[in-house]
Amino acid sequence: MNTMSGIHLIPSHKINAGMPTLEKDTKRSVSPFEFLPTWFFYTPVVVQSVFQGLYYRDLRLPLVVNPSIKLSGMVGESKHDIMRLAGPIAEPWISSFTTRSKTQDAIESQTQSALKAMADANLSFPLVAKPDLGCRGVGVKLLHDDNQLAEYIRTFPAGARFLLQEKAPYQAEAGVFYVRYPGEAKGKIISITLKYAPSVIGDGVHTLQQLIERSPRAGKLSHLYLPRHTDKLNWIPEKDEEFQLAFAGSHSRGSIFRDGNQYITEALTRKLDTILHDVEGYHYGRLDIKFDNLHDFMKGEKFTILELNGASSEAAHIWDRNTPLKSIFSMLLTQYRLLYSIGAKQKKRGHKPASIKSLLAAWKEEKTLTEHYPSTD
Repeated sequence: MNTMSGIHLIPSHKINAGMPTLEKDTKRSVSPFEFLPTWFFYTPVVVQSVFQGLYYRDLRLPLVVNPSIKLSGMVGESKHDIMRLAGPIAEPWISSFTTRSKTQDAIESQTQSALKAMADANLSFPLVAKPDLGCRGVGVKLLHDDNQLAEYIRTFPAGARFLLQEKAPYQAEAGVFYVRYPGEAKGKIISITLKYAPSVIGDGVHTLQQLIERSPRAGKLSHLYLPRHTDKLNWIPEKDEEFQLAFAGSHSRGSIFRDGNQYITEALTRKLDTILHDVEGYHYGRLDIKFDNLHDFMKGEKFTILELNGASSEAAHIWDRNTPLKSIFSMLLTQYRLLYSIGAKQKKRGHKPASIKSLLAAWKEEKTLTEHYPSTD
């Protein structure tokens, strides 16, 4: 168990407050593997899955790991439906939200209806809007007022659902990968990823665009950051003024991921056991969590769950810039061996895996929707 001795946390008035101090950017600020194509990493996973399917005599076992979730959360799962599985013990640990559907009604009417739903759920601005179906931070926006809400609704695809969720009172963020075999009281955390919101620091001389382009990391990802801040690119931040470049905690959107496995504790694991035992049928996946500070988080205190992700989750610490390629492959293969092992036990308990046809249909639906979601903050 880590005692936190000698670990310095970012002060409360700074971006990423409560997190361990992020090392200074260097020429190797981006992992050499971070943005390689998905097929490069998942080809060995597919090969292993074929052998696992033959061994267990069922390729579909990952689709029954979390039996209360559509396709176990492999694709096309509803954030609303997963979070509504929470019982009275788990619910207070999940950030409050309300769910809306884009209709054919006038935008003004839909906005007023959304505002009423927010009031009923005790939600107020600023809050986070996100698609009900989707992953990797697609379509996530921080909304500050009625006008931004109306614009989000206007740009959202007709007939699709979206969530309006409270903005967490904490700045620190982590992805925590939790696994528990069916019938067992205790689970295990197999990964913690510390997620840092990228930022630049003003010097009173250079414009925002120049600061981004001069940064060892941000400069390599300027194609992600510059389009989001077109109205501020000529602005000159004051000396030592921090400016956050991205809000969504996804590395594909530019967030910085660091391996936090050294901070896994028994206290945090047991707290998640208590919470997730009260989320019907949840056995495998990554929790996206905001927390006050690392000291209390390791004790299982002062945090809120933003999302519960299912079978397609990644142990995202692998995208730390210092993670060797061998370790990336090893972790991905370990994840999918666990998927098949848990799926086999669920099948023995009477849960029937969905068809591959339904998996492909859900993938197609989600892919079509994500192409029409609003841009991500």
